[in-house]
Amino acid sequence: MSLHGTYDESNIFAQILAGKADCYKLYEDEDCLAFLDLFPQSFGHTLVIPKQARARNLLDVDGQTLGKLMLVVQKLSQILVEELQPDGVQIMQFNGAPAGQTVFHLHMHIIPRYNDKALSCHGSGRAEAAELSALQQRLVQRIARLG
Repeated sequence: MSLHGTYDESNIFAQILAGKADCYKLYEDEDCLAFLDLFPQSFGHTLVIPKQARARNLLDVDGQTLGKLMLVVQKLSQILVEELQPDGVQIMQFNGAPAGQTVFHLHMHIIPRYNDKALSCHGSGRAEAAELSALQQRLVQRIARLG
């Protein structure tokens, strides 16, 4: 898929937003939704997407939506760091298939990094449902405590 094109209403993130697909939701407000990646590169790998904008990538989104998205990314990054105690945190975003984008709905990756663990290749393996559910519960509780 090229860098430019028409938004595909059937992409998995659009399906999640429409309630047609499930996710391990961590956070939601009027503008953004955050959930655990089913194919995590690292423990705690989280995705943050805009809810209203039908933007395929960074080039399609308005500045106000992007600003709100980045505030949520920052907030959740801080929570992930506090709760999971990684050695670093990587924030990633891809634009177009040649850049590594696989879902064509604007999204940000928050990937905790641990010194003793290499990153998994994205898509190399689906996380266990029990592990995702336990992590979801842990992080949702942390988010609720912090308000």
